Amino acid sequence: MKRLLSRTLILLLFAMSLTACSKETTGLQDGYYTAQAADFNFGWKEYVTIMVKGGSIVSVEYNAENPSGFIKSWDNTYMQTMLHANGTYPNEYTRYYAGQLLEGQGETTIDAISGASSSCSSFQKLAAAVLEQARQGDSSIVVVNTIE
Repeated sequence: MKRLLSRTLILLLFAMSLTACSKETTGLQDGYYTAQAADFNFGWKEYVTIMVKGGSIVSVEYNAENPSGFIKSWDNTYMQTMLHANGTYPNEYTRYYAGQLLEGQGETTIDAISGASSSCSSFQKLAAAVLEQARQGDSSIVVVNTIE
C-alpha cells in the first residue's frame, strides 16, 4: 500500500511540474506591454500596447505617432487622403487589427484589410514581439524592425 501511495504521489508531483512549466512558457503575465517600430516609415512610427489581466489580453492599442508625438489616427487630413486613395484609413484599420488580436488572444492569425496590407505586416511583427514580452513578463518597450 505504501509503495502504491508513494508512486501515485510521485506521478502527481511530476504531472504538476509539467503543468507549471507549460504555464510559464505559454501564459501571459499581467501588466502593460509595448512594442514599437525601430524607425519612422513615411513619417510615422507604429506601436502596439496591450494590457494583460488575469492572464488574458483585456485591451489593445495599435497606432502610430510622428516625431512630435501626434497620433496618426487623429490626423483628419491624412485620413481623408488615405480613404480616397486606399479605401481605408488609420482609425479604421488600427481598430480592426487591434480587435482581432484582442478577440483571438494572440492565438489566431490577423486578416489584412485591403489598402492597409503594409500596416498589417507591421502589426503582425509588433504583435508577435509584444506577446513575447507578455509571456516573459518584461514590461520594457521592445523595438522591432518592421520595414521589409
